[in-house]
Amino acid sequence: MSATGSDPAAPQPGDEEVAELRRRITQLEAEAAAREGKREHHRVRTFFATLLIILASILALLSVVSVWAADTITDTDRFVATLSPLAKNPDVQAGVENRITNLVLDQVDINAVVKDLQQAVSSSSLPPATATLISKLNGPIESGLKSVVGTVVDKVVSSDQFATVWTNALRTAHTAFVKALTGKGGGAVKLNNDEVQIDIGPAVAQVKDQLVAQGFPAASKIPTVNTTFTVYKSSSLNKLKNYFRLLQIVGNWMPIITVVIAAIGVYLAHNRRRALIGTAIGFAVAMLVLGIALAVFRSFFLDQLPPDVNAGAAGAVYDALIKFLRITTRMVGALAVLVALGAFLNGPTSLAVWIRAACSSGIGAMRAVADSAGFHAGPVDRFTARYKRWIGIAILLIASVIFVLWNHPTGLVVFWFAFAIVIAFAIREFFAPGPGLVHRDETAVDAAGPRPA
Repeated sequence: MSATGSDPAAPQPGDEEVAELRRRITQLEAEAAAREGKREHHRVRTFFATLLIILASILALLSVVSVWAADTITDTDRFVATLSPLAKNPDVQAGVENRITNLVLDQVDINAVVKDLQQAVSSSSLPPATATLISKLNGPIESGLKSVVGTVVDKVVSSDQFATVWTNALRTAHTAFVKALTGKGGGAVKLNNDEVQIDIGPAVAQVKDQLVAQGFPAASKIPTVNTTFTVYKSSSLNKLKNYFRLLQIVGNWMPIITVVIAAIGVYLAHNRRRALIGTAIGFAVAMLVLGIALAVFRSFFLDQLPPDVNAGAAGAVYDALIKFLRITTRMVGALAVLVALGAFLNGPTSLAVWIRAACSSGIGAMRAVADSAGFHAGPVDRFTARYKRWIGIAILLIASVIFVLWNHPTGLVVFWFAFAIVIAFAIREFFAPGPGLVHRDETAVDAAGPRPA
């Protein structure tokens, strides 16, 4: 090799730059592959999280219905509290009055009454023409008798005694009513030919006694009867019984299953806060759908009634039976909205941050005024600052436990729970104020004690 030649094995100018460029490209390709793998992993997690959240939202609707079926209908006190006001409902009273009036008239022999009058006239000094005229008074006597019976029945049904009879009958017949819904008859509440019936025999007995007391001896011949008043009749009752039995089997387990599925869905999600908001919105939408379905089914239910069933009374019974179902629907919907709102306000969006800072500024201003007036919290400040996050968790846990143990909470109860939680967090913020919207010219407190802010 000549002195002027170059060594092929020697490094050429720019080799280091090329090697570094290749290394960088390899690194970027590896990072891109890793990001793609993460995106694919996130897509899979998001898919299953979304699926579980949708499933939980659907189950939330069924959970409310199952709790109502397993708890409200099978709880004697709740059952009586639900249906006892119907004794004062005008539509129900009208239906009962009509049923009792027809029964009493069916039991009174009008021809026998006319015959007794004829015998009384014949044994008196009245002319024979009068006796002949009386024999033709079947129609007017029946009309007058119906008017008298109707007046007495109206007096009985609108009295407090009837309300007591109605309430006692509901309480003693509760077990039979549950059997009726599960397909078994018997008792004062019966299921016959797709009809749910309540025995109103005691009210008939009261009408009988009052008719006799008012000088109508023929009423004493009315036999003791166990007559029924139909509160529901539908050819689809057997299907409803099957659905009820299914929901009763699931019972109170359905809400637990729903919450577990929703929690798994939120845990799998890449953005858990957003998933929690989505779950809460899903629950709220499910409650809205259930509320609309209850209103629509009421119209369908009344349209399917046979002509011989009092539609007003049936509507009153339907409204009474689903009263607590509606309350629970509103409660769950309100709770879902509050959870979604709380998760949003705890998020990183500019609006949420501004709202939190504004609240913190207001509370901080109150604390500054208190400090200037000589307020000293002492070790409470240091304790609250050190365990501020854990205090917030404790507030939520305690509120959750109390809410779960609350017997049949309503939408108003949810509101007051939210109000109490806000007050508790405000007190926590008062003892450990955040930065707020403006800087506070005061001493900041941390776990170690006072230091310049």
